[in-house]
Amino acid sequence: MVKGKIAIRKINCSKSRQVTFFKRRTGLIKKAKELSILCDAEIGVIIFSCTGKLYDYASTSMDSVIERYNKMKQVNQQQSITATEIQEADSLMQQLSCVQECNRRLRGEELSKLSLEDLKNLENVLELGLKNVRSRKDQSFMEEMRELKRKVDDVEQENVELRKKLRVGSRDHRESKGEFSAESSSSKDTSKIGAQAIQFKDDMPERILLQLSLQPKPYLLDAQESASG
Repeated sequence: MVKGKIAIRKINCSKSRQVTFFKRRTGLIKKAKELSILCDAEIGVIIFSCTGKLYDYASTSMDSVIERYNKMKQVNQQQSITATEIQEADSLMQQLSCVQECNRRLRGEELSKLSLEDLKNLENVLELGLKNVRSRKDQSFMEEMRELKRKVDDVEQENVELRKKLRVGSRDHRESKGEFSAESSSSKDTSKIGAQAIQFKDDMPERILLQLSLQPKPYLLDAQESASG
């Protein structure tokens, strides 16, 4: 009687599950030993039961198997990264080639291989690009004009402020100059009066002497009266 094919799914019965686990674990380890002997392979098997119990087998030692596994895993990762980088580099080179070819066509080079439809598409692209360039140029021109106008307005405002300060300074200067002139005139008058007073003081003795000399002497009056008598 041929055994029916067992469906691979979780065994709900715990007793049956334990029996199956024991049988298959034993068979797996047996097959690992046979493979190691027949093919001279280094094999390591680690099994954890549903209860958390550990079962393992190593053809040499588990530490050496795990260490070798980690080294090979790193090498495989590096190789995988290298392969991925190579693929990315190839993709970038293809993209670069396409971009360079498009740039040459936009400059009007290598157009002999293009069909009429390709030339029309290229013409549309150039017209659209030229339109965008002109629009951007006009926008930049307007921005520069606004910036220049703002600078001119700032300069004019500064000139207005400087004119105000200049007028105020000129008025203050005239006022201070007028006060200085008045003080100078007053001081000049005072000096003139003082000089006249000094001059009058100096001339006092001479004036007194002159007055005394002009007055008649008493003895001269007596002599004149005697002579007339």
